[in-house]
Amino acid sequence: MQKLLDQVKQLFEEEQFIHEPRELYEPIEYTLRLGGKRIRPVMLLAANQMFGGEVEQVRYAAIGIETFHNFTLLHDDLMDKSPLRRGKPTVYCKWDENTAILSGDTMYALAWRYFLRQPHPHLQEILNCFNETGIQVCEGQQYDMNFEHQTNVTIADYLMMIRLKTAVLLAGALKIGALYANAPAADVENLYQFGIHLGLAFQLQDDLLDGYGDVAVFGKKTGQDIRDNKKTYLILKALELATPRQKEELEHLFATTPEDSEAKVTRVLEIYGQIGIRQHVQEAIQKEFDLAQQHLQAIQVQQAQKRPLEELMDALFERKK
Repeated sequence: MQKLLDQVKQLFEEEQFIHEPRELYEPIEYTLRLGGKRIRPVMLLAANQMFGGEVEQVRYAAIGIETFHNFTLLHDDLMDKSPLRRGKPTVYCKWDENTAILSGDTMYALAWRYFLRQPHPHLQEILNCFNETGIQVCEGQQYDMNFEHQTNVTIADYLMMIRLKTAVLLAGALKIGALYANAPAADVENLYQFGIHLGLAFQLQDDLLDGYGDVAVFGKKTGQDIRDNKKTYLILKALELATPRQKEELEHLFATTPEDSEAKVTRVLEIYGQIGIRQHVQEAIQKEFDLAQQHLQAIQVQQAQKRPLEELMDALFERKK
């Protein structure tokens, strides 16, 4: 895994992101140089090398998938009015809203350019996967916005939404990497399902960190989902398990946007503590994690070839064998 991380780091160090006009490309370079975990290109390389592929075979696909992911973050931060990303000011805060929109649009086009730079016998299938993934991510974002104004959102609805918004991009990165290496169809499908369940677990953990994470580690202000009245797994599970009095208070809190948002966050977390929401979310994360493991083990390659993805799972969920 460390080798893969180093390879991805080198790819981005070697790539030139600044072009003219600089006002358009500087926010793109700023975003792509912020780093982060770069999980998606790492997963693409891991899947490719699992079936005997080489870095140069997927160099531009790896940069392309991360460029697309960061395009979604630029627009997501703007829609959510998030001030921080990876501990740094978001693009719309550092520059302005119009810049975030235009630079984001350019990143989407650049992602396509990166994929088109590398010919491959399965390029049409690869591009179809990338395109469908992009559409599904946007569908997930729309559902996410819809849920902010709906009162009858279920946990099943929420899991469907995060599957689209988050999980399909992880799964798509894995599938694309495997397709470049001409992997068998059954293995590609198991790898895709591994990515789906890993993505669901990852997003559920992200939800948990929004309420309970350390801002220095998380890179974002905690409690933002509560301030924004977002229907995350935490509030949906809390409403399912709450007493009538707790449910009434939670519904009231999530229907308001008070000036003193900190008091609102504090009170919501107090009710979560009374219900034991943290443990329920951790159990849901474990369920998806276990399903991801099952699909990974079903892939017909040597166990050593699966080790990078196992290490990635350990790192993402801070697990020790």
